[in-house]
Amino acid sequence: MAVNQDEEVVLTEDKGNVRLITLNQPRKLNVISSRVVYLLAENLEKWEKDEDAKLVIIKGAGRAFSAGGDLKMFYDGRTSKDSCLEVVYRFYWLCYHIHTYKKPQVALVHGISMGGGASLMVPMKFSVVTEKTVFATPEASIGFHTDCGFSYILSRLPGHLGEYIALTGARLSGEELVASGLTTHLVPLDKLSALENRLVSLNSGSESAVKAAIEEFSLDVQIGEESVLNKRPIIDECFSKDSVEEILESFEAESRKEGNGWIVPVLKGLKRSSPTGLKITLRSIRDGRKQTLSECLKKEFRLTMNILRTTISGDVYEGIRALTVDKDNSPKWDPPRLGEVDTQKLDLVFGPFEEDSELRVPENDENRWSGKYEESVYAR
Repeated sequence: MAVNQDEEVVLTEDKGNVRLITLNQPRKLNVISSRVVYLLAENLEKWEKDEDAKLVIIKGAGRAFSAGGDLKMFYDGRTSKDSCLEVVYRFYWLCYHIHTYKKPQVALVHGISMGGGASLMVPMKFSVVTEKTVFATPEASIGFHTDCGFSYILSRLPGHLGEYIALTGARLSGEELVASGLTTHLVPLDKLSALENRLVSLNSGSESAVKAAIEEFSLDVQIGEESVLNKRPIIDECFSKDSVEEILESFEAESRKEGNGWIVPVLKGLKRSSPTGLKITLRSIRDGRKQTLSECLKKEFRLTMNILRTTISGDVYEGIRALTVDKDNSPKWDPPRLGEVDTQKLDLVFGPFEEDSELRVPENDENRWSGKYEESVYAR
């Protein structure tokens, strides 16, 4: 069957020893659907095992890299039990393989790169952003949690920047991403295709050669005085507190001090967010500090399934409804206030599954591509 390039959600090309993968839903900002996850995993496994494949490049078609998970897919499945279990399982399993990939990968990232979309760039050996790149993990605000490996990634940022980014959904620019260490290089948007051609012409998987080629095009990063990265003393002071309530109280006190006007809109956003989403996210990031990548992904799989199953709240569906379905931006949270979120109920979404039902992350390199959804209890 002929592939319609306009309709195939992921395009791949073999160019000598280089493999290119393009997220190809520009009209939908390259959201990640079940088909996207399946094709990404299939190709990455094939290329890692192929001796002729030396370098993998991933990019997004159109004006975005990827806006993240397909929220409509989750919302449409809200009345069917575990309608999204397969795609969730496959994606967390894929996240592990992206973090631990055995060959050099380069992400060429322009435009929006959020949530699950950002998990396809941040773990890469080389993640190249532009002055037009916008990153965020805004999941807590809609009653979800910081997922796709980000409880591992953000918990390892300096100080309490990770809690800040996770709870506020703060947007970071390309410059800020490089300065924070979340990505590796900044290349001007008008040089991105020239860089891609240069990488293809290298026809090599040599990390030093790839790095040198990227550096030919990259700029030194200068972050502005107003950047949130320059607000670290305040962020570390406020976001180190034990609870979301204490964080908000401390942040509010700081907002009243001279020169701290930047806090006011951030605080407003936090107060509009799902109380349950904020509490789950803070705990997940804090736990992430003490967890391995595998432990974080297993935990995030549990959290995602328990949230989608509305184990303690239906906030995720209400958040998606308010943001993308009715677009009234007036979610009715359950419960509506932080103080009403029951800590014991929170334990329910973090609790382990029966061993067979956990995400099966490979234990060693010999069985590196085992644990697929097809081998899980869910497929059986």
